[in-house]
Amino acid sequence: MIPAKVLLKIPQSTLQMWQESVDILAAIIGIPACLIMRLNDPFIEVLISSKSEGNPYHPGDKEHWQKSGLYCETAIKTDTKLLVPDALADDHWKNNPDIKLKMISYLGFPIHLPDGEAFGTICVLDNKANRYSENFEKLILILRSLIESEIATVYMNQILGDENKRLTDYLQELQLLRGVVPICSYCKSICDEKHQWHPIEHYLIKSPTTDFSHGICPACMKKHHPKRAAN
Repeated sequence: MIPAKVLLKIPQSTLQMWQESVDILAAIIGIPACLIMRLNDPFIEVLISSKSEGNPYHPGDKEHWQKSGLYCETAIKTDTKLLVPDALADDHWKNNPDIKLKMISYLGFPIHLPDGEAFGTICVLDNKANRYSENFEKLILILRSLIESEIATVYMNQILGDENKRLTDYLQELQLLRGVVPICSYCKSICDEKHQWHPIEHYLIKSPTTDFSHGICPACMKKHHPKRAAN
């Protein structure tokens, strides 16, 4: 699995597709801001921001998300839809940080990684009271599904990449182990890959970097262990 603190590397082509999607969504709904937020603990940051008039958010903007009072904090922690039609008329939301940016209405949904952990949110914000229609909500959910599908693909590719790296490391280690050759415990002769035994000085001239493991050459086996050699 990918460690939680390691960010997925989203391909530029995917980011561009998401950008075009939020631009279209903001235009259809008629609001100043449509965002894809990304959790990068301890921060939550703007990954994608619609290029719409009056949008105060920019890619790379970030805040500490825990106990921040941000709309997105609640969407992530409750792991469900958050609708705030008019923060100014809601005692719970009237002092939240987005009010300073004149964003007084919010509709957002959590975005998940394939393992169920939080990736971030997709949300829309308006500078006026807005309950958002059912069709607008459906559009956002469709885009969220597309985003989660793309994330799943990136996620699995990155896992497979890590697995392939580990496999490569294993094969390299195996090759190194194969470079360990037997050396006779008695006469110090060396056994090559053709199972031929040679004086150690001859072998070292040809393979000066080779490591050795202990063994017994046939001649020393007969001399020192005649019973075993006869079997």
